[in-house]
Formats: sequence, structure tokens, C-alpha cells
Amino acid sequence: MVHLVYCDNEGRKGEKVLDKILAGTKTAVVRGAAGRKIPHSRVFAGERLYFMEKGSASITAAAIVKSVQNYIKLSDEEIEKILADNQSKLNLSEKQKVRWHKKCLCLVEFENVEKITPIAFERQSNMDDWLIIEKIEDVARGTSVPYDYEKSKF
Repeated sequence: MVHLVYCDNEGRKGEKVLDKILAGTKTAVVRGAAGRKIPHSRVFAGERLYFMEKGSASITAAAIVKSVQNYIKLSDEEIEKILADNQSKLNLSEKQKVRWHKKCLCLVEFENVEKITPIAFERQSNMDDWLIIEKIEDVARGTSVPYDYEKSKF
């Protein structure tokens, strides 16, 4: 499987998630929710990540998953400790720390980040901010297939 990760582009110049990834100051991403949600328990070391900025129509970077940490039923203290212990990889702003203060967390560390020739992305109405797909061409303009969540079920 490959994964398409939407990156927030909010904040001051230099605070954009994809900019941090490309600069090497962010080597992990986090996803969280009140309960298990994609990509929790569905992303594994060695798989390929593709990155795009939210609101853009281009997939512009890729990396390889180095390690994954999945957590469930966390207390507030555990959430704060996990985010703090991984801050050197996550490089979260204060606003992002609040956003990802969730009971279920999935931390995905990656390596071998590279800019890629932009791939035109074909958005569909039922897509989330993390997609699990067979191949990146499945979401590329001209070769996309209708997206369903079959591969994303627990």
C-alpha cells in the first residue's frame, strides 16, 4: 500500500507542514482522534508516503515510513508526554499540539524525503486527509479510480 498525506498549510511563513518536511525539520507526522481512525494500525515501516499541501492540486513529495507508533485510550498526561517525547521529530506548533491532543494517536516517522515531479491530484468528495491506496496513480488526474474506503477498514 501507499499513503497520501494531506499537510496543513496554515501559519506564518516557515510554519507550513510540507515546508518543514522538505527542510528536514519535521521527520514524523501525527494523526489522532477520539477513537481509532485512519491511518491508526494501517501504516507500516517500508511503505511509501506521498505528501501534498491541503488546498493544492499537486502531490509534490514522497518518503519511506521508518517507524510507526499506535496508541489508544490515552490519558491527558500520556498524550502530553508522547507529543513532548516526539517533539524533535514532529516539530509541532502550539496550535498543532492542541489539535493533536487526542485519545488515539498514530505517529508515523519517515526518511528518504524527496521532492518529486508534481502529480496532478484528482480530488473526490469522499476523501479524508490520509488516503490508503494501491498505487499513487489511483488518485492521479487521468488515471484515477473511484475511491472507496475498502482498503481503509479496520
